[in-house]
Amino acid sequence: MGIENIFAMLGAIATFLFGMSTMTDGLEKLSSGRLEGILERMTSNVFKGVLLGAVVTGLIQSSGATTVMCVGFVNAGIMKLSQAVGVIMGANIGTTVTAQLLRLSDISSDNVVLMLLKPAYLGPILAVIGIVLFMFIRGGKRKTIGQIALGLGLLFIGMKTMESAVAPLQELPEFQSALVAFSNPLLGVLAGLAITALLQSSSASMGILQAISSTGVVTFHIAMPLIMGQNIGTCVTAMLSSIGASKNAKRTAMIHLLFNVIGTAFFMALLYGLHAMIDLPFWQDTLNSGGVANLHLVFNVACTALLLPFHKQLVQLVERLVPSDTEKQEHSVLDERFLASPSVALEQARAAVLEMGTLACENYHAAVALLTEYDAKKLERLNETEDTIDKLEGMLDNYLVKLTDRDLTGEESEKLSELLHTLSDFERIGDYAVNVSESAMALHSRGIKFSENAKAELGCLTGAVSEILERTVACYQNRSREEALQVEPLEEVVDLLRDDLKDRHVERLKSGDCTVELGTQFLELLINLERISDHCSNVALYIIRQTAAKDDIVRVDTHAYMHQLHHGANRDFDEMYTQYRQKYYDPLQRIKM
Repeated sequence: MGIENIFAMLGAIATFLFGMSTMTDGLEKLSSGRLEGILERMTSNVFKGVLLGAVVTGLIQSSGATTVMCVGFVNAGIMKLSQAVGVIMGANIGTTVTAQLLRLSDISSDNVVLMLLKPAYLGPILAVIGIVLFMFIRGGKRKTIGQIALGLGLLFIGMKTMESAVAPLQELPEFQSALVAFSNPLLGVLAGLAITALLQSSSASMGILQAISSTGVVTFHIAMPLIMGQNIGTCVTAMLSSIGASKNAKRTAMIHLLFNVIGTAFFMALLYGLHAMIDLPFWQDTLNSGGVANLHLVFNVACTALLLPFHKQLVQLVERLVPSDTEKQEHSVLDERFLASPSVALEQARAAVLEMGTLACENYHAAVALLTEYDAKKLERLNETEDTIDKLEGMLDNYLVKLTDRDLTGEESEKLSELLHTLSDFERIGDYAVNVSESAMALHSRGIKFSENAKAELGCLTGAVSEILERTVACYQNRSREEALQVEPLEEVVDLLRDDLKDRHVERLKSGDCTVELGTQFLELLINLERISDHCSNVALYIIRQTAAKDDIVRVDTHAYMHQLHHGANRDFDEMYTQYRQKYYDPLQRIKM
């Protein structure tokens, strides 16, 4: 084997690994969080978990990614440890799909269609189709499909080049001696483990083994220990991702490791024990690419069948190996493990933004209650909640900034932008709620009160703001366009109420029915309440934009859309405005100045 072959093999491995990475990234983008959402929700029993783990891993071509997602979900408290077991077992089956694709190199036929399925032909065809879609299509699913096709094409090209590069090895006695050494079960397992841990992909190390099998010197007793070691080596990714995570997240990674170690130990003892007793006839059989792929599949299915009935005992074992701390574990949905899958990370960030909105809404109600009945303990709780909102904002800012460094689709970039704007709006709503509570504290500390008429007038405004805030949080939670459309007409009524209340209070100041001190606090309240409704309008507008058609005016020109709403161009808006005006403004007119 000359220097030319060595460099060719290194280049082939690089092409193969790049193709694997490109294809996996494209498949994850194409899923757009849907597969992860199913994984999160539909794991009610271990059998469903196995099926889902296999399907998700088969589709995204990465058992490591599936397992890391499980670690992240368990760390966030979204998935239970008992739910993760089945998914992890299924992931080991799903990861065999790549090897089955690569076995196409074994096709031998003069049929044109079958011949085109061989990597030598299929690889360049897929690469050309992929590069055209990837380079000349702007955004959308076609570009992502192009990325997948390009990755798969490079995978096949790398595989074919590796086969050509390693062909001279079959003539080298040293190479055959090295492979024979791997027939030692301990050395074979360690070699498979080390290569997979280094490449961070069992599919990649399996592809290399399939390429070497083309030399005709890979036998069953050489391949078996290597495959077993590869299964253990793929656990490294999950183990690394569990560092610094909750105890249950560490247990999830440990389940992955134990599952593969126990399966390897059992079948190694079984196979080598049987061979020692009866001399298994297939022990020295030579394996081609398809044989290696089938052995990989059978071994993983057998491991799952062996340990599936004992999934509860497996959970109990890891709970003993990784005992709980006495102190309470805190979970956060903003787990950095999710950054590897932007679609999942965006959904977790959205959950945190929704929590901010819910807390801001709670603080608003607490602040308004303080205006009529001051309570120092309630004020203290309000300030603690505001601290939580501020911490969430800081965490979300950092998290989303890290997410901008990832390769995002156009849709994901739009979602990220919406999250950044929405979290800012919810944070400001929380700030204005604190301002309302400070007005309540100022009134209490100075021993002054609004007149009964002023209280009744404020009640009209605080009621309207309360409804607009609740509708805003609801429309954001449900992604409801129908609920979002009800926010803007109510916001216009809030503006009307603010203007009328301001005029009324100025008249009271002129007539001497109100002091300057009270007047200042009253006007401050009007400003803060109206600004809360402004931010609600912003959030609702994001939802309307997201749920609108691409050629809808709200997506093309937001200012033009708002202008049309406020100038009689939308009948539904006018009807809702009339209803809200009757609900909140008409009662105000019945209150004497």
